[in-house]
Amino acid sequence: MKVAIMQPYFFPYIGYFQLIHAVDLFVIYDDVNYIKGGWINRNFILSQGQRTRITLQLLGASSNLLINQIHIGNNSSTLLKTIQQSYARAPYFQEAIQLIENILSSEETNLARFLDFSLREFCDYLGLDRVWRLSSDLKKDVALKGQKKVLAICEELGASQYVNLPGGRELYDHTNFAEQGVQLSFLEPIINPYEQSEDKFIPYLSIIDVIMFNSQKKCQQMVREYEIV
Repeated sequence: MKVAIMQPYFFPYIGYFQLIHAVDLFVIYDDVNYIKGGWINRNFILSQGQRTRITLQLLGASSNLLINQIHIGNNSSTLLKTIQQSYARAPYFQEAIQLIENILSSEETNLARFLDFSLREFCDYLGLDRVWRLSSDLKKDVALKGQKKVLAICEELGASQYVNLPGGRELYDHTNFAEQGVQLSFLEPIINPYEQSEDKFIPYLSIIDVIMFNSQKKCQQMVREYEIV
């Protein structure tokens, strides 16, 4: 069984969803420490031809707290307005904004549960099976850290292959996984250029940008374009 384990991110880039497609079981890593300055609550969109950061407001965020111990603030309406203004002329604005508005109007205030809901909604739109677990629901030694914790999750789930995005190459060792009978692999996202509002293609933006400039059918095709090495 192929397994991936990732922190939940705010409107992540398409590679995140390619990873969900690539595995049999996806684990939302909600019981690890919040990383200040990371991508858990922020991302980039295209606004006036520029890569522009959007940030989900958090209450009492601290690197001493787990992701599932943090709550979100009340800037959802501001975020929605920013997205509306930035993509009002995008060809698939109407379809995309309904999805985004549904997510941002959620009454969920827990950060992990809100992001979990958001990812599920996008998976539905992208035609992806939502087969996953929350890390906090799994039985494991909570004192474990880093690679050891990932290996413990793989053991509990009976994983035969663990797939990660390219950034994991610096974190994980093939030998340690092999000793536990798990094949360590990495997904290489394929980010093919598509027509945006500017002549120069700006890659690695939030999934918001993808669904604004591509039909739902095309988006469903794009999440299936990657390589596993």
